[in-house]
Amino acid sequence: MTEFSTRQIQAGYVPGTPQNTAVPPIYQTAAYEFASLADAADLFALRAAGNLYSRNASPTQQILEERIAALEGGASAVAVASGQAAVAVTLLALVGRGGHIVAATQLYGGTVDLLQETFDDFGIPVTFVDQDDPDAWRAAIRPETRVLFAESIANPIAQVLDIRAVADIAHDAGVPLVIDNTVGTPYLVRPGEHGADFVVHSATKFLSGHGTSLGGVVVDQGTFDFGREPARWPHFTEPYARVGDFTLWDRFGSGQAFAALVKSKYVHDLGPSLSPFNAWQILQGVETLDLRVARQTATALAIARHLQAHPAVATVHHPGLEGNRWHPLAQRYLPRGGPSVFSFDLAVPLDAETQGSVARVVDSLQVIRLVANIGDARSMVNHPASMTHSHLTAEQRAAAGISLTTIRLSAGLEDPVDLIADLDRALTLV
Repeated sequence: MTEFSTRQIQAGYVPGTPQNTAVPPIYQTAAYEFASLADAADLFALRAAGNLYSRNASPTQQILEERIAALEGGASAVAVASGQAAVAVTLLALVGRGGHIVAATQLYGGTVDLLQETFDDFGIPVTFVDQDDPDAWRAAIRPETRVLFAESIANPIAQVLDIRAVADIAHDAGVPLVIDNTVGTPYLVRPGEHGADFVVHSATKFLSGHGTSLGGVVVDQGTFDFGREPARWPHFTEPYARVGDFTLWDRFGSGQAFAALVKSKYVHDLGPSLSPFNAWQILQGVETLDLRVARQTATALAIARHLQAHPAVATVHHPGLEGNRWHPLAQRYLPRGGPSVFSFDLAVPLDAETQGSVARVVDSLQVIRLVANIGDARSMVNHPASMTHSHLTAEQRAAAGISLTTIRLSAGLEDPVDLIADLDRALTLV
């Protein structure tokens, strides 16, 4: 018999023992035991697939990746610690050294911060364009452009992107299109079916659905051919020096080379790892995604229609409304319904009292919560100009359709009657 200290560490568990759980388990481990040194060497050199270290991935995370890839109709996926991390590692992996990004002006404020400040610090220039202007997309593309980036449904004004039009522009230029589908969700729209090559999610939002866990996912649709112009994509088509003399494109091919690069370099080096517990919680949320989104979509449209007729509301920005500028695109891309995240502008003048008017409405809500999140089971509001988009200039906010009177609403799972009554009570203070 072994001694006490050995038993307290090793007794009762044999690595690799199969179990018959009906629900994916939480593999809460930092590391994995290798069968032999040769086995370990093969894993580290990417000659074999398997569990290496939980900074790169865990078995729980891999289940989540396969599930989201299946929902988006993609070839592979990489899950990371947050939606912001998913955007960052995706763009870093695609742009490489000396590359350039063209991005939509109508982006979530935190994404704009990443692109216009941190990426600028990295020496990666970004040109912002009106997502509804095809000529602006074309004009912004340079020889060194490596990716076009936009949201399927913009946060917070709910502009619907003409995904196919932008995808065609990207492909004509020989570069991939990356779409953030956080607000759209794979239940409402699958950007890959309309030409997107990579799809990003903040899994914190609808995929998780309960506001408990941060996470992000990027799905490779397997549609972009990095081997077509190998000189433009040396990080895929030249020998991957850190592990051997092979190229990622030759070794892994379409649909897998991108994930191999992201996990073995950007997640490995920068460390935005998704914890096994958060991966497990997001998996639980994904199981009810369609039920939640269908309910939230219907609730949001009912609220939007009610607000459209309210005297204290100047404008409702919801593409499900017939008078909305993006209604035709919503009918084309969102046959299951519009987004549950949308905004409305209060009917108050833009003067020194504007902030006070907005605050009275927001602070008096009792059922709808003031929270900097979306896609939760709870209904939430946000004031973009002083919260999520506060780092943007007034000109940038105006270009994105955001006013000082704009309030963003994310419809949850509460009864719509209670949500509408809560808004009506608050709007009497305008």
